[in-house]
Amino acid sequence: MSTPIDEQLIAAREAARAQGSPFYADLPGDVAVSFEFFPPKSAAMEATLWDSVETLAPLAPRFVSVTYGAGGSTRERTHATVARIARETNIPAAAHLTCVNASRDEIDEIAEAYWQAGVRHIVALRGDPPEKSGRFEPHPQGYANAADLVAGLKRVRDFEISVSAYPEVHPEAASAEADLDAFKAKLDAGAVRGITQFFFEPDTFFRFRDRAAAAGIDAELVPGILPVTNFANLQRMAAPCGTAVPAWMARLFEGLDDKPAARQLVAGTVAAELCRRLYAGGVRHFHFYTLNRAELAYAICHMLGVRPAVPAAVGVAA
Repeated sequence: MSTPIDEQLIAAREAARAQGSPFYADLPGDVAVSFEFFPPKSAAMEATLWDSVETLAPLAPRFVSVTYGAGGSTRERTHATVARIARETNIPAAAHLTCVNASRDEIDEIAEAYWQAGVRHIVALRGDPPEKSGRFEPHPQGYANAADLVAGLKRVRDFEISVSAYPEVHPEAASAEADLDAFKAKLDAGAVRGITQFFFEPDTFFRFRDRAAAAGIDAELVPGILPVTNFANLQRMAAPCGTAVPAWMARLFEGLDDKPAARQLVAGTVAAELCRRLYAGGVRHFHFYTLNRAELAYAICHMLGVRPAVPAAVGVAA
């Protein structure tokens, strides 16, 4: 694990490089990436999803994950998508799993089915209630929270488990300290890394990383990156999870509602700059929320020096 002195040296070296050459020039490609998808609702959406998987697979991601709808509403589609990735590609597939609207026995059965399908990685989340305005209520026979879920999954099988982390504090947390305690409890229960909610300024992540280190947390912290192509949708997504949307972002996207190509260029620039500044601060793993589209994530990875490693990474696994 790097020390504060190591991180200062990295930052100084990166600052000198940024001043002396183009921001993305000659990066060594020492970055790991992972990608998140959501289960498709139609044949057309499945084709788009699979095209994205095929586009991103040559970048040799550490894993790809598939989300789980509120209240378990996409349970079957999530399982089918994850199982297909595990069956038909060489990419490690991770399934999201939540506590909502399911007993322990039901969740344990789902987890065992994933194991039998060859899935060894679970992204364990408390989950959102089915009603957007409601509050989470544990199932009477269910897991009470994400830490409880992590412990339960580890009893089922020895899964690799990732959990969520909130650099800007979970909106339901009593305080920043309580939120950090909840994160630590998930790690203590058996999770190996935290993947953050999306954010838009590097200092947001760096402050959280410092607070976690001060609390004795030494697990891997992976920033979640959301390239934004629709600013109105972003605002709707950000509010429920407590993510601040900087005023400068609103100014950058202003006037682009009917110019999708220009929006795409602006979105790629904003997200790539965020990643490059995080890289300068020592980050070497990025998790991209793709919204089932590959173009922006692929372009950002390319600028970070991540290039195709195996030309035919998609195909029936050996």
